[in-house]
Amino acid sequence: MKQPTLFFRSFLLLFILIGCLKINANSQESPLLKVRVSVAPEIKGSFQKDGRLFLRLNRQRDSEPRTNAETTIAITPKNWDGTKPFVFDTSNKSIFASGFDKLSGSKPEKFYCQVFYKQDLFDCNENAAANQYSKVDSFILAKEVNINLSLSTIIQPVVVTKHEFVKTVTIQSKCLTQFFGKPRFLTASILLPATFHQNPNKSYPICYRAPGLGGRLTRINDILKDKDFMGWWFSKDAPQVVYVFLDSRGPFGDTYQVDSENNGPCGKALTEELMPAIEKAVHYDPSSKRRFVAGLSTGGWVAMGLQIFYPDFFDGVWSYSPDPLEFEHFGLINIYQDSTIFYNKWGYLQPGVRTIYDEPTRSMKDWIAGENKNGLAADYRTSGGQFGAYNAVFGSRGKDGLPTLMFDPQTGKIDHSISRQWEKYDLKKVLEKNWSVLGPKLQGKIWIWSGDSDDLYSNVATRFFKAFIDKTENPKSDAIIKFTPMAEHCEEWDDQAVIMMIGEKTKK
Repeated sequence: MKQPTLFFRSFLLLFILIGCLKINANSQESPLLKVRVSVAPEIKGSFQKDGRLFLRLNRQRDSEPRTNAETTIAITPKNWDGTKPFVFDTSNKSIFASGFDKLSGSKPEKFYCQVFYKQDLFDCNENAAANQYSKVDSFILAKEVNINLSLSTIIQPVVVTKHEFVKTVTIQSKCLTQFFGKPRFLTASILLPATFHQNPNKSYPICYRAPGLGGRLTRINDILKDKDFMGWWFSKDAPQVVYVFLDSRGPFGDTYQVDSENNGPCGKALTEELMPAIEKAVHYDPSSKRRFVAGLSTGGWVAMGLQIFYPDFFDGVWSYSPDPLEFEHFGLINIYQDSTIFYNKWGYLQPGVRTIYDEPTRSMKDWIAGENKNGLAADYRTSGGQFGAYNAVFGSRGKDGLPTLMFDPQTGKIDHSISRQWEKYDLKKVLEKNWSVLGPKLQGKIWIWSGDSDDLYSNVATRFFKAFIDKTENPKSDAIIKFTPMAEHCEEWDDQAVIMMIGEKTKK
């Protein structure tokens, strides 16, 4: 091949240069946001150091940015005690940002902004009492924007609605207090059956309802507002059952109600401390063998976990859309063999969420980036989100006192020395290893439902869990496991349906 002439080389170089200039002329860098955050005098006394600070933005006038953000910028201020304003800007390399590209190259339009401070270090839920936020302000987008915001409002605790047929039980847990070296409390709310006050000493069947991710005992309030449910509850058609709403609050998110290295002996505290206190309050007789557990999503896993880890204590489980019951199909990830959670074995982005039509709506990479942003330690371990909770419950405790990372927060690379430690919470593996002992104790006790278009791909693990159950021998499992085509996550969950099934079971 002939070498290009000098003229041709010069023309080619000029063409490339003009193209680059055109690209640079059309591209715009993200604006520089300078943020000054103060604490209003009236709430300074409740300010706690070492929290996570969030600046949240949106373009919707009627929606608070803190609850509906298009762009989020997060930072953990060092040594900020709230007495003086904390100042940072978006050129700071220690900040995390999501949706910041929405500001790049945007026209000079109005954005609404709000600052939020997550300071409750024992409750990763953002709506936890004691966290603080500012009023909504606005600015016109420009190359450089100065924002002054003041934390002025404290989130108040949500309380259980007072009702003649509602009880609340709160205890100080001895074993959790010992584990953390400071007082720790457990609590639950109770919906009493319609005939309870007529028979205060009667022992009714009791069902413990495990909530979805991050659920609180105040979920009972939703039931009390449901006129159809409450009308049925007090009708002659409703089985007489004590319905208990558990609380899953923990330092790293949902505790999953099981013993773990990071959250402490939560299973022991539940079964040996809180439940006996609840059952004493409602006069439940343990010898009646009518203690049940039910839940949806995370609560579906919790319900199954409690039934399997305490096979003699519980007398039946109803589990809807449970989180992965086995970890070779953790969504679409095999935590024991895959190299990363961000990409599948063909090199494509691993989806984490989908529609019922199998359209991916969020990748695992984006999911973890969001949790990294929310974490007090600037990674998913302390995010309070789904993977922060998984990691704390199933993994070991690191030398720094935080959960060990099962996968790298930036690359998604799996540490198989850690993932293998998760096996003791892989419910299929637990049953495989102990079927001769557990199988007989679980006969007549397992009921599971899953939608086959589960948003989080949790149905995949449930399918493989069922494949194991179907092959069991000595005894042959009689577990009922149902799937509904084109149904999404928790679509068929129904409190009334669960209570009715308990009623049928207790008639036998």
